[in-house]
Amino acid sequence: MAKTIGAKFEVMSPDRSSEVLPDAPQLPGVSIVIPAYNEESVIRQCLIAAVYQSVPAHEIIVVDNMSKDRTAAIVLQMQQEYPESPIILLSQDTSQGLIPTRNFGLDHATGEILGRIDADSVVEPDWVEQVQKAFADPSTQAATGPVVYYDMPMRRFGLKADDKMRQLMLKLAKHQYHFLFGSNMALRRSAWETIRDETCRDEKDEMHEDIDLSLHLADHDLKVQYWPQMVSGMSARRLEDSPRDYRYYVTRFDRTYKAHNVKKMALKAPMVVFFSVYFPAKLLRAIHTVNTSQPARRGGQ
Repeated sequence: MAKTIGAKFEVMSPDRSSEVLPDAPQLPGVSIVIPAYNEESVIRQCLIAAVYQSVPAHEIIVVDNMSKDRTAAIVLQMQQEYPESPIILLSQDTSQGLIPTRNFGLDHATGEILGRIDADSVVEPDWVEQVQKAFADPSTQAATGPVVYYDMPMRRFGLKADDKMRQLMLKLAKHQYHFLFGSNMALRRSAWETIRDETCRDEKDEMHEDIDLSLHLADHDLKVQYWPQMVSGMSARRLEDSPRDYRYYVTRFDRTYKAHNVKKMALKAPMVVFFSVYFPAKLLRAIHTVNTSQPARRGGQ
């Protein structure tokens, strides 16, 4: 007898010939778009994680935004090392900034699903597979998931805490707004084409671009799905910011809400959480960095 696995494959016993299921759904191709500016220290590990997937990505696009370091050279080297992987390097040299670079990548991606991560993201080995599962529901137009901070101690605890916080956000927003997270998100090509010309350009660099995307999707009643199994690692390097710079980063929430005339007080909860964890998390990261950088002692020395 044949045993069906998922929607596309089956394992055959020796006494039966292969059968093709005519109604097996075709899983959507997932592009991974990675905006990058001066990311030579992290882009290689990001690409390696994107390459080694249980289900291969349709394409892996790095959009270099006039980097002054070796970011582009490392991507070209990765293309040589992994010729069987669809690693693509694009250059966005018209304007400086995350949003025009992100848009350039999304516009050039050819997959049905457009994944978007950061250059310091390290996606889990089943990330593409989980993205496909998240979009199995035709009503899902965008999806996001939790992150684990790979350069912090107690990583799995941090993942659970991040997951709980994002689910709390859904409840506080009374499921009116489902917010994407730029380090770990995906959306249908058709959804991107719907909101592309409406998204804020934010030339003053004052907003959270992922929250802006989410609010534009909400304006069109396009469903955003939170998918807990869609996990990506990311760096906690934001904690290296000065208190002043960190405060500016956190208050981007408020400026984004104001730009969209969103006045729900409950949506300020992430700001409170980010402010409250800054100094304790900064200390933990510093201790963790020192401990991991010290060479192991030998001979009882």
